[in-house]
Amino acid sequence: MGKLKIVAVILLLLLTGCKRDERILEDLGMVQTSSYDLLDNNKLKVVSCVPVIDPDSPVRRELLTAESDSIKGARLQFSRQTDLMVVSGQLRETLFGTTLAQAGIGDYIDTLLRDPSIALGVSVTIVEGDAGELLSKTYKPHSDTGRYITHLLEKESMGNSVPATTLYEFSRDYNDDGVDAVAPIVRDAGKKVAVDGIALFQMDKYVMKIPVEDGIVFALFRDDLKQGEATVNLGEENGKPLTAMFSSLAGKRKVKVHRLEEGRFKVDLSVSVQGSVLEYTGEEKLSDSGTRHKLEAQISKSITDKAEELIRQMQQAKTDALGIGRYVRNSLSYKEWTSLNWREVYPQIEVECHVKVTIKDYGKYS
Repeated sequence: MGKLKIVAVILLLLLTGCKRDERILEDLGMVQTSSYDLLDNNKLKVVSCVPVIDPDSPVRRELLTAESDSIKGARLQFSRQTDLMVVSGQLRETLFGTTLAQAGIGDYIDTLLRDPSIALGVSVTIVEGDAGELLSKTYKPHSDTGRYITHLLEKESMGNSVPATTLYEFSRDYNDDGVDAVAPIVRDAGKKVAVDGIALFQMDKYVMKIPVEDGIVFALFRDDLKQGEATVNLGEENGKPLTAMFSSLAGKRKVKVHRLEEGRFKVDLSVSVQGSVLEYTGEEKLSDSGTRHKLEAQISKSITDKAEELIRQMQQAKTDALGIGRYVRNSLSYKEWTSLNWREVYPQIEVECHVKVTIKDYGKYS
């Protein structure tokens, strides 16, 4: 009987513990999207979007807003604004306003990564302007702006016009002394949210934007490319714009570092591109091999010129978003690299781009 009493007590304690740990779904406020903005008083404005799961509710989301010195402090304020238990385990998207991004987001990325309930694959996005205002706005027919932005960026990143940056990827590049982090940019376009380009960082500070129309060129020179689409402007022909629309773009990048005298460097960036022509506004026939070779040369020159222009801008902004520093680092000993002030050397290096374009097919064009 004594043993039975002990077992009964243990079971009772276990059941009591389970009761305390259980979480009823209807009682949880599962944050899916959060925005962060820096206010004039240096406070952090945090807006979090919590979906409403009650089918009888006329609204599909609840917005929680707080001004605090930290992300954790904002979460404490959220708990006083709702009858739900606010949790971050379902967080999918983080939006950072321009002012905060320019001041630096490294500490906030670190705070999010330290939260064991937040996944490493949470997306990082920069908002042109106030991120909280964008998240708070409703864009019909989308009932949840956070999900709308997430799906928009997932679709665009498949074509490599913008990168799909996660907390893990941002932190990895931020802590690597041979490359700088990047993130997609979105903006309020009235009745829609528009993808606006790529944010380039120097350490954790947003310092430069690449327009979305140049995103595919940036992608070709940042890494190997498996899938992409691009429209290449080739000037004019008989007074009309001459363009070529490519799909199924695939690119292979090679980087070669040359050590010159007096501690200088020269870097050759070579990209081999293959793709299918979906549209061509020229008057010549693509069925002619000579015409195709001429078009390949024109496209190669156009991509090369644009890439070298972007690299000059990146050197002026001192952001090594292409990761050239990784290859320079690999060409040096550890002592040589650590004694080199790469941030000051990088703007002075000579970078030469080489592009080879191959038209795989041209559809039904004659």
